[in-house]
Amino acid sequence: MRYLRLVVVSMLLSPLGSAQAQVSIQFSLPGVQIGVNQERYPRLVQVPGYPVYYDPGARSNYFFYDGMYWVYQGDNWYTSTWYNGPWGMVDRFNVPVFLLRVPVRYYRSPPPYFQGWRRDRPPQWGQHWGGDWERQHQGWDRWNRRQAPRPAPLPSYQRQYSGNRYPAAEQQPVLHNQRYRREPRDPVVRQYYPRVEPARAPEPARGHQGKGQPEPKHGSGQQQGDDRGQGHGK
Repeated sequence: MRYLRLVVVSMLLSPLGSAQAQVSIQFSLPGVQIGVNQERYPRLVQVPGYPVYYDPGARSNYFFYDGMYWVYQGDNWYTSTWYNGPWGMVDRFNVPVFLLRVPVRYYRSPPPYFQGWRRDRPPQWGQHWGGDWERQHQGWDRWNRRQAPRPAPLPSYQRQYSGNRYPAAEQQPVLHNQRYRREPRDPVVRQYYPRVEPARAPEPARGHQGKGQPEPKHGSGQQQGDDRGQGHGK
């Protein structure tokens, strides 16, 4: 599935205040049902030696890496900035390599084809996904553990959003931008990360005096506009 790029303008009434925030949001439009339902914020534990977290109590292959949640379900990877989606599909050729390196033992719902693979080693993605994938990912399972990046902080602010308080898809990027101040370090993850920017106010039209336009009257008690059009209009 390819991602659709969408720009919307959202007027969000923040639960943290009464002011409305007008922002421009650009994000990937997922809309994918994957059969994973997290009713509340998950318990996330770091995979020892990896910049990745997993949920030991999940019934799915559920991870957190570099500011985003990741799920491996039905031979596909999905991602979201919120713990219960909505989820966007990730092409198998474009999955962050540190997720691929997580050992088999941390997959809480491993698919049948994981059987026989060593639990202390990552899944044999090249064997499973074929020669084209393997040729494009040579050396993916070899890395210097001393140079592994630090794990990203968890978005624990999302604990307060569960049940009826779970935000709609168009609200999620705004809240995430307000409460989670870290952007992804991994260039692959950045492709899926929503960008939220303040909406630009429209520039005021520059007034000019053309033919037939009356000259401003002096001494009328009203502020006089200058030649750049900064007068009072109706």
